[in-house]
Amino acid sequence: MNSLQLASRHLRQSLVRHTQWAQHSRVALHPMRCARRGFAEVKGSSHEAVQSKPKASTALRRAASASLPLRSNPTPTRSDIQPVITYATAERYQMHHLRHSLPQGSVSLHDAWWIPRWTDSQTGKDGEIFVFGNGSFVCWNLGEEEAQRFAIEVLEKSPAEVAKLQEPETEDLEFVTDPEENTRLQGDLIVLGRTPPLNSEDSLPFELPPSVLPRETVLARYAFSQALSRSTALSVIEGSLEKYLSSVASLPQALQKTGKPGLGRRALVMKLGELLRFRQGLNLNSENFSDTPDFYWSEPVLEAYFNSLSNALEIRSRTRSVNDKITYAAEMQSVLRELLTETSAHRMELIIIALIAVEVVICLIRDGPELWEMVFGKDEHKPKADENTEKTFQV
Repeated sequence: MNSLQLASRHLRQSLVRHTQWAQHSRVALHPMRCARRGFAEVKGSSHEAVQSKPKASTALRRAASASLPLRSNPTPTRSDIQPVITYATAERYQMHHLRHSLPQGSVSLHDAWWIPRWTDSQTGKDGEIFVFGNGSFVCWNLGEEEAQRFAIEVLEKSPAEVAKLQEPETEDLEFVTDPEENTRLQGDLIVLGRTPPLNSEDSLPFELPPSVLPRETVLARYAFSQALSRSTALSVIEGSLEKYLSSVASLPQALQKTGKPGLGRRALVMKLGELLRFRQGLNLNSENFSDTPDFYWSEPVLEAYFNSLSNALEIRSRTRSVNDKITYAAEMQSVLRELLTETSAHRMELIIIALIAVEVVICLIRDGPELWEMVFGKDEHKPKADENTEKTFQV
């Protein structure tokens, strides 16, 4: 089996593994959305609707069913169900450029800009917004249309957006406030209520501007918001990686049919650079999806809020899946690069052989007579012929 057949087999195996992982992680792209769709199937009040409740065979369906008691049994102290939406418009924000573009009263809160009250210009609805440096912001008590207007009216007018996305990425959730309940994530519903005291008084600024939501749960909302923003930023990388893998999915088939990699050296290097950019955005930027932010080390209560939503959104498993896809894509790039190197080396060998042949021909033309004389000696009849010729001319 020659090297081209080995390379073709290796690329086909990589593509099959990628397809299996894509099927495995398809549900994990937006797990909370899947959970909410599962809950929508059981939300009806009739007996038939309750019987159609999906079985708790997956973590997402179990999460959706866990919030059913809160949704179906309202209490006087509990608010209506309100939306939480994450909206990503760029790969990252330059946070220092947002200072003069944000509404008055905005506060820098750890890794985010906190806008305690933002009023939509069209609907007049008030909401709360957290803007994070990973290119996304989280809106509490605002819908997708209000979030889109905030992006247009505030973010687009500032130079903070880096590598703006062609299409915004969104992810939504719901919450309720209830001072008689403990703050937690129950199923796919966030409950904002009582929170234990913090370990450090420096975790929360002493003077806070008035907010749309209770002051007591502002850091809980911050922790939930940071987990949501990570999930949405990870979704951006997942979507870009899927497009990248689709663009190189035909290379194994082209290699099998034509015996050629299907990409030039320059195009292959550009693809490799794009792949390294994915890995850098996933693991090496300040927003590392696998690590818990340093702020939560001293606040275990807030860390529990952050981890509960991160686990529900399956951020760590999705990060591992993306890293695995990048690894096998890099292996495919390595095989193609080796083929190009082998082809280039073979071409160089042919050129060297051709140059040696040309040099041999030139050497024979230039030194052929001398070599002939060295091998066979001088021709004795040639001088006699010359003498006879001279005598003829003399007569």
